[in-house]
Amino acid sequence: MKLIPILAWAFEGETLEPLDPRLLPLLDAIAAHASLAAAIDECGISYRAGWGLLRDYQRKLGAPLVRLERGRGAALTPSGMRLLDARTRAARRLARILPSLGTDVETQARRATSEQLTLRIAASHDFVLAALSRAAPADEALNLDVAFMGSLDALDAFAAGRADAAGFHVPLGGRRWDRSPFRHALDARSDRLVRFVDRDQGLILPRGNPARVKNLSDVASRGLRFINRQRGSGTRLLIDQILADEGVDPGTINGAGSEEFTHPAVAATVASGGADAGFGLRAAAAEYGLAFVPLVRERYFLAVRTKYVESPAVARLIGVLRSAQFAQIARRFAGYRSTGAGSVATLKAIVATASAPGSD
Repeated sequence: MKLIPILAWAFEGETLEPLDPRLLPLLDAIAAHASLAAAIDECGISYRAGWGLLRDYQRKLGAPLVRLERGRGAALTPSGMRLLDARTRAARRLARILPSLGTDVETQARRATSEQLTLRIAASHDFVLAALSRAAPADEALNLDVAFMGSLDALDAFAAGRADAAGFHVPLGGRRWDRSPFRHALDARSDRLVRFVDRDQGLILPRGNPARVKNLSDVASRGLRFINRQRGSGTRLLIDQILADEGVDPGTINGAGSEEFTHPAVAATVASGGADAGFGLRAAAAEYGLAFVPLVRERYFLAVRTKYVESPAVARLIGVLRSAQFAQIARRFAGYRSTGAGSVATLKAIVATASAPGSD
């Protein structure tokens, strides 16, 4: 590992105006994830701040840096790509000109990196998991490499060996929820479940709930514009099953084909007036000051291989989940509970959620 100097960019005028240090990392993350919401999670800023940052620099530079298309994610425009390319070329030139910053520092950095444990997690989007991945410092010797995607996609990545753990959520309560997609994706002998959090899902609505919406049937019957979640996500499975239980034809939902990929993106769409209703986490509604109608309480699990439960990386993660630090992180988000976090169970825990207290 070599340490190289970093560049600071500024607008030239009567005085130098430094470029906001959040901008280039945000563009990097958008290029990597093709999703503004996922990029914002990775950068640790709010959706409103990220959107405002892109809007402000579009005005300052006279050209958009990112192209957003609902249901298709985000992509850098030619201007955005040129900005990152200029940064890369300048950094390489500077690295060639200036010497390394010292072998002693390099040796220490190399040793710290080699001793750090990395756990690759493919997971359904979750506020607490995103916060935990950002909060775990290097001196904790655990690096959480989290990639957010739909629950079923996460389980597929886990089954294919592309991830060390898979995050997914199942509904609680006695309602006849279909939990079979999750059971079929795992193996009772080779897989175990690590309990993560319980959380609230439901309808996300404009502040004050002016349409007095109580359920998805109201959304359909009143012709409200709805923002859906993508197919393959655990939340989309919940939405489809609730519609079936309420006898609502998805085709009667205005905007059922409009999809977003994360809970913050759904809330941001409602907050901006792009939709009259969405479905997602209470925490997402709270972040934007929106109304929330709880419909489902659910349990979020991390699936791991049985043979790795006592491995250094997984054991360290379990220890973190049982800590006061983790409970404090979970308390920061509305609708979350960390009771039982870090306990390890067999796949029967998926079925056992049917008898756990839910929202019914």
